[in-house]
Amino acid sequence: MSSVTPDQPRRPAAGVRADARRDDARPAGAGRNDDARREDARREHGRREDARRDDDRREHDRREHDRREHDRPGGRPASGGRVPAPRRPESGRERAPLVVAAGVAAGWAALTSYLPVALVLALAQFSEDAGSVAGALRAGLSGWLLGHGVPLHTTAGPLGLVPLLLSGLAFWRLTRAGVHTSRAMGARGGRSPRQALTAAVAVGLGYGLLGALAAVLVSTDDLRVSPVRAGVTHAVFGALAALVGALRTTGVAGLLAERAPAVLRDGVRTGLVAGLLLLGAGAGAAGLAVATGGGDAADMIGAYRTGVAGQAGITLVSLAYAPNATIWSTAYLLGPGFAVGAGTAVRTSEVSVGALPAVPLLAGLPSGPVDGFGAALLAVPVLAGMAAGWLLARRLLRDADERALPEWGALLGPAALAGPVVGLLAGLAAAASGGPLGGGRLAEIGPVPWQVAAVSTAVVTAGALLGAAAARVIARPAPRA
Repeated sequence: MSSVTPDQPRRPAAGVRADARRDDARPAGAGRNDDARREDARREHGRREDARRDDDRREHDRREHDRREHDRPGGRPASGGRVPAPRRPESGRERAPLVVAAGVAAGWAALTSYLPVALVLALAQFSEDAGSVAGALRAGLSGWLLGHGVPLHTTAGPLGLVPLLLSGLAFWRLTRAGVHTSRAMGARGGRSPRQALTAAVAVGLGYGLLGALAAVLVSTDDLRVSPVRAGVTHAVFGALAALVGALRTTGVAGLLAERAPAVLRDGVRTGLVAGLLLLGAGAGAAGLAVATGGGDAADMIGAYRTGVAGQAGITLVSLAYAPNATIWSTAYLLGPGFAVGAGTAVRTSEVSVGALPAVPLLAGLPSGPVDGFGAALLAVPVLAGMAAGWLLARRLLRDADERALPEWGALLGPAALAGPVVGLLAGLAAAASGGPLGGGRLAEIGPVPWQVAAVSTAVVTAGALLGAAAARVIARPAPRA
């Protein structure tokens, strides 16, 4: 037992540190608080160290991932907050063989443009007891060839009047074929003219082979189509249409627009606007003429006696030639007019036609020269040119400095260039809209291309210059402060 009595104070044991004696002298609980604070500080330090190590590990993993992505063929480095690099052409791993890509794209374009034709012609030739699936498919193939400008040689004479609505459908589908082929090549955004031309030529060659094959399939004793002519025509048609899509997909179109002079860009744009206004006026005049002669057109359709399905098909065939009628109406407004047979003329000053085929679209032909208020139609092409020149001036005035007007040269140069642009487009459209509808007196149908080109050039040039000059004179610079 201890010899220390309860009344005697306890002494610290030997070896106890002096700070322990000082701790005993502190108030109760003070030591415990210091130990807890030291323990909390150690834990907080440990948490900070763990967080720092986690951040370092994540940064290391991110850098390793970026390095692998950069070194991988065709890969792109991750952004990680950095400024993104310019877009590069698609990698080689995503490319498809050119032959396969062009062949599939051309075949799909041919199929999607052929099926509507086969359906329409099937309706046109079917009646309650006539027509067959094989005949409808063969007729659709013949119409598909005609829609690309391939003449059909029949016992009644050559058939070369192209339905431009079908041509527009085929052109659009081939444009998409050029887009898909360029993407499959990995040329998207590459701004390479060589790649755009390669894609277009590849699609054109595939489409030419399909055209030659179609010519072989439809040729009979009563219908002859040259495979060589069909192949070359389809190849050129397909290459030009695919080139439009390839130029846009590869970015070459934007590159050419950037490098072209401002006068050329503005002139082409103004010419396109004037051309669209002219075609719109022609479409309105053609629609009004067909509407006024709607009774005669209905009688012509009913005379075929092919039933409801056949009459619907004949109506759709007539609609396929609606763009042709629009171009003929535009030529009529311009003055040269058009022909509906050898030795005929349909102009604002003269209308001389003979016996016409029972085609509903021809029911709207005028019966005589215009007089009275009808003479105002002659002013429509000039007004279209003036509107295009006015829009050109307003755009240049809007883009110019708010206190200054654009120079006369920068304004009148594009306006004068708009006329030749419209003349070129109008001449090509007139050439595409005409053609023979058999032999004899129907061997000449449509306008004369060079006459339409010359008149439209002169009229639009004069109108665009007047419109641009009027807008420049009327406009006033903002007053100086």
